[in-house]
Amino acid sequence: MSEYDNAPVVEVDPTKDANDNKLMGILCYLGILWLVPLLTKKHEESPFTKFHLNQGLLLSVFGFGGSIALNIVSSILSFVPVFGLIMMLVGLALSITTFVFFIIGIINAAKGEMKPLPLIGGLYTFFK
Repeated sequence: MSEYDNAPVVEVDPTKDANDNKLMGILCYLGILWLVPLLTKKHEESPFTKFHLNQGLLLSVFGFGGSIALNIVSSILSFVPVFGLIMMLVGLALSITTFVFFIIGIINAAKGEMKPLPLIGGLYTFFK
């Protein structure tokens, strides 16, 4: 039996939580600045920050992972003449999509909303 089994459940007012942690929510989407809410443990006390930290990390993995995958495929198939143009267009689409999701995430955090990002928002949760 854990010492936390009898701990009182603390209810968090969602509106107050969102208003108090908008800056932390926005930082979750700004590149490596998601480390600020992670290292300050804000995600442990704020469901709003935890949600946006999950979304920001997912967006980082999407952008970075997609870029790495694109570079690997480009390197393997670089001998195909038309393939360079196709990969450039796919890379451009990946960059634009990541940027649009980045803007959507920041707008949602600034408004105090907990909306998942389109297409990728529900794929994985890093912090439960």
